Amino acid sequence: MATRQKMQEGEISGEAAEEVGEQALGPAAIASAASVGLAWYYFFVRGDKQRGLFVGLWPPTILAFASYFNQRKMRQQLNTITKPGSAIKGAIDSMMGNR
Repeated sequence: MATRQKMQEGEISGEAAEEVGEQALGPAAIASAASVGLAWYYFFVRGDKQRGLFVGLWPPTILAFASYFNQRKMRQQLNTITKPGSAIKGAIDSMMGNR
């Protein structure tokens, strides 16, 4: 019975993680692509190489922030699903025969 519950929790957390990933990276990917385009514009079209290089550093920063916030959301969802401490209590109850 414990393995069935773990499998269900694993399926739920996997679905939740995919959902969070799809939500968080969409706007960040668009913003970083726009930043690359803006960097090319400054570097090649306007000839302002220094500003083009500066703007070209934005995409990794944007994606890093998106990844960080994505990981925070996944951690919060996993904490709500698994409820820390409940697994230990369940194991002790099953050993004592209360379940």
